[in-house]
Amino acid sequence: MTSQDVRTGALPGYSRTMPAKPAPIKKSPAKKTAFKAEEKTSAPAPAPKPTKAAEPPAEPTPAEPAPAPAPENTSVAPPAQAPSAVEAKIPTPPSPAVPPNEPLDLTVEDVNDTSLTLKWRSPEIIREPGLDGYTVEYCKDQTNDWVIANSELVVSNRFVIKNLTTGDLLHVRVKAVNAGGPSGPATLAEPVRVREVVARPKIHLPRFLRSKFVKKVGEQVNLVIPFNGKPKPEVTWTKDGQPLDPKKVNMRNTDKDSILFIRKAERDDSGKYEMCVKVDSFEDKATITIQIVELPGPPTSIKIVDTWGFNAALEWTPPKDSGNTEITGYTIQKSDKKTGEWFTVLEHYHRLNTTISDLIMGNSYAFKVFSENMVGKSEAAAVTKTVATIQKTGIVYKPPEYKEHDFAEPPKFTTPLSDRAATVGYTTKLLCSVRGFPKPKIEWMKNQMIIGDDPKYRQINNQGVCSLEIRKPCSFDGGVYTCRARNDYGEASVACKLEVKQVILPDDKK
Repeated sequence: MTSQDVRTGALPGYSRTMPAKPAPIKKSPAKKTAFKAEEKTSAPAPAPKPTKAAEPPAEPTPAEPAPAPAPENTSVAPPAQAPSAVEAKIPTPPSPAVPPNEPLDLTVEDVNDTSLTLKWRSPEIIREPGLDGYTVEYCKDQTNDWVIANSELVVSNRFVIKNLTTGDLLHVRVKAVNAGGPSGPATLAEPVRVREVVARPKIHLPRFLRSKFVKKVGEQVNLVIPFNGKPKPEVTWTKDGQPLDPKKVNMRNTDKDSILFIRKAERDDSGKYEMCVKVDSFEDKATITIQIVELPGPPTSIKIVDTWGFNAALEWTPPKDSGNTEITGYTIQKSDKKTGEWFTVLEHYHRLNTTISDLIMGNSYAFKVFSENMVGKSEAAAVTKTVATIQKTGIVYKPPEYKEHDFAEPPKFTTPLSDRAATVGYTTKLLCSVRGFPKPKIEWMKNQMIIGDDPKYRQINNQGVCSLEIRKPCSFDGGVYTCRARNDYGEASVACKLEVKQVILPDDKK
């Protein structure tokens, strides 16, 4: 049952077309209660479930007059049963719908001579009962005549405005719509010129500028960044979000590139430089990080922590000024108070403490530390306020006692003699090797007889290698040959058998 039915007194199940002046129908008390309950509610109450012991409706009392007969062709619905007390409760009315938030990130995706393509993101907050769609509106610059571009709500986050006039400068806005109504508008920051862009702007950042660009203080910065775009793009530069200072930084723009020039770089020139190339509503950006560095300052302080033996322990703190870059190490030097000259002990040292060793006893030493970064070593150094004195101690030098090695050794053959076979008339040689200290005396024997100085034999002993050369042996030179070595600690011998063979010629060659 609708609210209009309640106002007009219509009931569900009854026809709204009634005959003229129908006879009144008396209703029982139960029917009247049901009628009043339906008038209080805004919708028809569901009929209660039938039960096995359902009571029939109450009949009219005898004192009441009989109802007049209804005319023909009149449909009268049966009386409704009285709803229960729980079903007769009035439902809580729903809360009114609330419009959503405005769309996000409205941008121009494409533009040509007759159309404009937009895209955006959905609202951050979409309230119940949900989002129905979007409306896209536009108006010409310096006017307030907004025109709705879409006849029906747009469901997607992209829309193409068609049939535009070339050369118009348009403001565009988009609204989100739900049951609560439209949201606030998402508007383009700048108006859009309806014309075809031949080539969109594009920055071609050199590879060496994609990472941090480092220069020393006083050096020249000259960066050339090419780009393309048609018609001629508009080029702008910012540093850390602020416009460039023309007194410090010079710029020159052409149709194809932009030049950033700093004649003499300073520390203040460090920062993030952003280049923006724009053609109408299309743009491209590139960020260049420039770092201007210089020599670091000296360490803040240095002190001698301890001195013992020939050693001195030092500690120092990092410099306050790192030269706009990280500290890569330290250089430590020492000076003997007697000479006053400084000598480098450690270079490119990374820790903040060290121990200097090999100091001379009885001398006093001062120390200083330089800071290092990618530019170089700091001009000044941190110097210790006190000196490290190496005390003299009663040290008596006792040379180590070395036991002289006894090299005495009896003779010992390391390579024995081997049995040989020789041919009559052909010189042969017997070889062996021996060791021993003192140098052993070598004797050669044939069949236990000392050979001596026989000119037929040649005896050689060189660095322990012994050889016996037999010149043009005959059949009588065969036998057992022995080499004997003797010294003060003993003797040793080796032997071999030599066989001398006769060459037998055939009868035709004799």
